[in-house]
Amino acid sequence: MEIVRTVTELRQRLEPVRAKGRVGLVPTMGAFHEGHLSLMRRARAECTAVVVSLFVNPAQFGPHEDLERYPRNLAADCAFAENEGVDLLFAPPVDEVYPAGFRTYVDVEGLTERLCGAERSGHFRGVATVVTKLLCMVLPDRSYFGEKDYQQLQVIRRLARDLNLPGEIVSCPIVREPDELAMSSRNRYLTPAERVSARAVPRAWQAVRACFAAGERAPDALLDVARRVLEAEPGIRVNYVELVDAVDLTPIARVTAPALLALAAFVGKTRLIDNTVLCPEQVEAAPEERST
Repeated sequence: MEIVRTVTELRQRLEPVRAKGRVGLVPTMGAFHEGHLSLMRRARAECTAVVVSLFVNPAQFGPHEDLERYPRNLAADCAFAENEGVDLLFAPPVDEVYPAGFRTYVDVEGLTERLCGAERSGHFRGVATVVTKLLCMVLPDRSYFGEKDYQQLQVIRRLARDLNLPGEIVSCPIVREPDELAMSSRNRYLTPAERVSARAVPRAWQAVRACFAAGERAPDALLDVARRVLEAEPGIRVNYVELVDAVDLTPIARVTAPALLALAAFVGKTRLIDNTVLCPEQVEAAPEERST
C-alpha cells in the first residue's frame, strides 16, 4: 500500500490503473473500526484498485463540536488499510483540500434541513463539499458509504446525481457491536457506564420494528415506542426521534412505503446516531415466505 498526500500524486498513481479496471473509493475520517473495514472489503471484492481517503474534515464540524479531540492514529489506520488490501491511502493535509482563498461550497437543499441538519448548522455543507472534492479528485467508478449515516448517504446520492458526477454511489449495511450498538469512532468516548446506557439506542429501534411487525403504521405511535425506551434510560438525553420518507426524508402521515426511523441521543457528552428502515412490503410478505 502506498500513502499519497497530494492530488497530483494521487492522479499520477491512478492514471495507469484506470485502463485495467474499476477504481473504488472509500472516503473516511480515520479511526478505523470494523464498519470502515467492511467498506474496504466490499471495495476490494468489486474493484481493481482501492483508494481510501483519510481526512478529518474541519468544514463539517461546528464551533462546539469535537474536531480537536476526534481520534487520530495514522499508523494504526495504515496497518488496518494495508491488511485489507487497500492500494492507495490518500491522506492530504488541510491546505491540500482547502487551499488559501477557498470560497466554493456545495449545498444540497431539501435533504439537509431536518434530522442532523437541524441540529448541526453547516454540517452537511461541509460533508457535501468534501465528498464532491474527493469524487472529483479520485474519479472513482464506485464509492462506498455506510448506511449508519443514512442522511449523509442520501445527500451524497443527490449531489452526485445533480452534479452529474461519474461513478456509482454504493450503500453498505450498518455494522454493529455484539449488543447491536452501531459501530462508530465516537463509541470509544463512552465510559463503561455510558456504554451500558448506550444499548438503549438499538433497543429503541428494535422495539419500533416489533411494533411495526405487529401491524402499527401510525408514525406518532411508533415514535412514542422509541421515545419511551430512550427516556427510560437515565444516562440518555434524546436529541431527536423521527420517522420520515426513506428517499426524500420528508415527514409522513402513515407508513405505506419504506420509511426511515432515525434516532440521535447524547450518552454523557457523546452524540450517537442510529436508524432502521421500515418496509411494509417486507412485513406483509413474511408469512408467505415462511410457509414456502
